[in-house]
Amino acid sequence: MTGSTEKKGECPVDHSRFAKVAGAAAAGVSPSAIPSPSGCPVPHDSNASMPTGHPPVQPQQGLNPLNNIPLGINSGMAEGQKEALSMEREVSSIPRGDSGNWDYPSPQAFYNALKRKGWETNEGDVPTMVAIHNFLNEACWGEILKWEEKYHCECKDIRLTRFQGRPNDLSPKARWMGLVHGAEKPFDRHDWTVNRCGKDVRYVIDYYSGHDEPESPVFNVDVRPALDSPSAVFDRAREFASNTWQKFFGGNN
Repeated sequence: MTGSTEKKGECPVDHSRFAKVAGAAAAGVSPSAIPSPSGCPVPHDSNASMPTGHPPVQPQQGLNPLNNIPLGINSGMAEGQKEALSMEREVSSIPRGDSGNWDYPSPQAFYNALKRKGWETNEGDVPTMVAIHNFLNEACWGEILKWEEKYHCECKDIRLTRFQGRPNDLSPKARWMGLVHGAEKPFDRHDWTVNRCGKDVRYVIDYYSGHDEPESPVFNVDVRPALDSPSAVFDRAREFASNTWQKFFGGNN
């Protein structure tokens, strides 16, 4: 196996915030309990020359303009790391803005990102954490596609162009749900921007911890268009009306 620096961007996850939730879940869950990952919105250079072995982690400088996160996650073993982790990366099902699909980070790169944030975690838990992380990203993309197919089916080529983790910024909806309904705050928030046939559309994603099942952790995601355009406001209004109608008048006939 070969490995070096993974370039161009990082997953749309604040790994230190995610680790507090996924790490706790991973400690009591076997990898087989998590759906098999297929691919994180992370652009990596698949043509990069990668030397064999696990070189020590080196600090990376600069910010990725796509997500305001420091450029690059080194794939070598971190200082003090006792157990080697896989440097294999999964390709996601999420189309990139230019061509191809986004890549997910390897378990080693994921671990290095946690170390960069100052979050200590057991190396043995990382593969399961990565599986949870990848599965959540696939679920979020699936929810975005549902919105697009329902209200903008004329566009068949939806692509994720950029993303930003905003764990400290409570979305207006999450704030409202907390104040009015006493709902628990999400443990993370991301903003994903997709290209809808040449038009940039922003989606807001709130991540919540659910009530864990015996064999696996449960996470809930609230994915919806950001209210920053008349089209998005109209889509949200139609979805609310549809859900309300279904709640009061739907059901099996």
